[in-house]
Amino acid sequence: MDLGLKDRVYVVTGATRGLGNATARRLVADGAKVVVTGRDEKTVAEAAAELGPNAVGVAADNADPAVAGRLIAAARERFGGFDGVLISVGGPPPGFVADNTDEQWQAAFEAVFLGAVRLARTAAAELGEGGVIGFVLSGSVYEPIAGLTISNGLRPGLAGFAKSLADELGPRGIRVVGLLPGRIGTDRMRQLDGLSPDPEATRAANEAGIPLRRYGTPEEFGRAAAFLLSPAASYLTGIMLPVDGGARSGF
Repeated sequence: MDLGLKDRVYVVTGATRGLGNATARRLVADGAKVVVTGRDEKTVAEAAAELGPNAVGVAADNADPAVAGRLIAAARERFGGFDGVLISVGGPPPGFVADNTDEQWQAAFEAVFLGAVRLARTAAAELGEGGVIGFVLSGSVYEPIAGLTISNGLRPGLAGFAKSLADELGPRGIRVVGLLPGRIGTDRMRQLDGLSPDPEATRAANEAGIPLRRYGTPEEFGRAAAFLLSPAASYLTGIMLPVDGGARSGF
């Protein structure tokens, strides 16, 4: 299936590894051009080099108010256009209500919530008809996840923002979508499993609760994200797509 991605230009944040990187790889494989970001200049350069000539890396921290405009400018300068953005950031620190400090909440709010809002708001002002804004969120949008209190607090708010943005931008022909990864085999998921005394037993127990009985792969997430960002999904907006092997209990 031709997704219509050839020569379209996307910004993908948090793309040096994990879900952002998997999405960038899929976009490039289908003919798109990408600006990939991450906090560390060296790893950003390496990620862009691995993706080839249709990628450029920009070291950036989503919490920096100046980043949004800089990333879109980089897309236009390097590739001559800007068609969409996938806003992906690392997960907030784990912990329960009594564990997380004010400083952790504030840092997560700046990077995960406000940084995403700023980037989406800037992208909305720059995109034309056919543009798309995507958010990588979490299954915690619908169902709180034990031990991830900060994520449980911030992700649903971003989903609400995304839905409001979809309503506002729809008349301009700009789409807004969210992806809700479940248990995908990334470094982040290995870190979370590793917090238990027996990570292998924890993974096995988690897999038993997934209808497909396994963790997803980053590549599977990347394919879903690339489709939602593509012109092939032109009548999909304001939705939150679980990519979780059926783990969510609700419809």
